[in-house]
Amino acid sequence: MNRCRPGRNRESEPHPIHNAIYPTGKTFNPHNPEQSMKKAVFPILFALIALSSLHAQKQAGALSAADLERMDTYEDTLALLGYAVVNDSTPDNRFLATRALILKLKEALKSPNSFKYPFKRLQTVSIQYPADSTFRIFTWQLYVDVNEYRYYGAIQMNTPDLQLIPLIDRSFDMEEMNLETAKLTNDKWYGTLCYNIRQVETPRGNYYLLFGFDGYKFFTKRKLIDVLTFQDGKPVFGAPVFLSEDQGGNSFSKSRVLLEYSAEASVKLNYDPTYEMILFDHLEEMGAQYGTEGPQYYPDGTYEAYKLGRDGLWHYLPKVFDQVSDTPPVPAPLDEKHKRNLFKKQ
Repeated sequence: MNRCRPGRNRESEPHPIHNAIYPTGKTFNPHNPEQSMKKAVFPILFALIALSSLHAQKQAGALSAADLERMDTYEDTLALLGYAVVNDSTPDNRFLATRALILKLKEALKSPNSFKYPFKRLQTVSIQYPADSTFRIFTWQLYVDVNEYRYYGAIQMNTPDLQLIPLIDRSFDMEEMNLETAKLTNDKWYGTLCYNIRQVETPRGNYYLLFGFDGYKFFTKRKLIDVLTFQDGKPVFGAPVFLSEDQGGNSFSKSRVLLEYSAEASVKLNYDPTYEMILFDHLEEMGAQYGTEGPQYYPDGTYEAYKLGRDGLWHYLPKVFDQVSDTPPVPAPLDEKHKRNLFKKQ
């Protein structure tokens, strides 16, 4: 049963238009907001592209006292803008706050050694670091309407001078694409709110697993594991590192993992350091619920997993634990604004 349909609409957390930044390193080589919104945002994205440099230099040093004071002032403004992006009641104001947040963040990151500043008060923006700290990823979402979210982000390289590689969310153009096998670029990215990064080291080079949330639609949410590699210094998303089996026992590979589930459900998809595996809920199909467009998927209390092999690939395990929960985990219904804490532990 195919529980993870490729494609894309939107809903669940506020919706964004994206930009992000990543590092250079070894290359792993495995065998609509409204149209007017789109037009308004693209110049901002291109401004970030103009600032980008794809070759890492020496790592950033310590912030001076003057730089630290200046970054603290920037953070105050960014925190207010981020709050407006998530909480303002009007779409136009949320979009304007998003645009201002992009420009102010870009301005702040121009400060020398800004990579060392943690932005701890910027609670509406997720900032994730890989184990090697060669870069960090800023991501956030903009809520457009009940079926529309856009994602923004930027990856900042760990260098004294600003180096950015923008990520541009084009998920609204991927309805007919098989997302589990597609290879994507930074200017055609499936945008998500990144909540974890897992660095994987192999003899052929490093790659990074990016765990993300997609608000998708009012009744349906998605979680995703994307694979980040670098080819000629440029980020590439998607690599066939997940090995699975079909119902006939035939092996096949996937370039990313995608779970689609009911907005009423709480679904796990994350790396578990205790078990040293990627654990995720097994989902069962239920018939169309009142008001939904089609079948919905709910966890049944059992777990599936991917375990890393010596070959640097993740091998599928159909069942991890023998115990089965009596009832699947179902949280309280969404409130009238359909908003949740974006950074609640996944």
